[in-house]
Amino acid sequence: MRFVWLALAVWGTIHPMYYFITWFQENTWDIMAMVDAWHANAATSGLTWDLTIAAVTLTVWVLVETIQSRQWLRLLAIPATYCIGVSCGLPLYLYLRSRPGGQA
Repeated sequence: MRFVWLALAVWGTIHPMYYFITWFQENTWDIMAMVDAWHANAATSGLTWDLTIAAVTLTVWVLVETIQSRQWLRLLAIPATYCIGVSCGLPLYLYLRSRPGGQA
């Protein structure tokens, strides 16, 4: 499963970033303009909140398990989640969590 988690983390990095970079190239590199686009209608606002809640939940899970296990490398999933997305952060965390000796 480790290879699956790693492959999903890579895919979860590359695929969304393609769309983000494409959007920025077409609409200037203004992050606030992108945030406005995330709330263009009820559907996009719903998806934005869905991912925000998932990111916060993942962060709490990572923090709790990391503190318990003292496997500090797992904290890399938090910046990956907020800088790239849950599509990268979650499989990255599962990859780091599944490494030999990585269990609490």
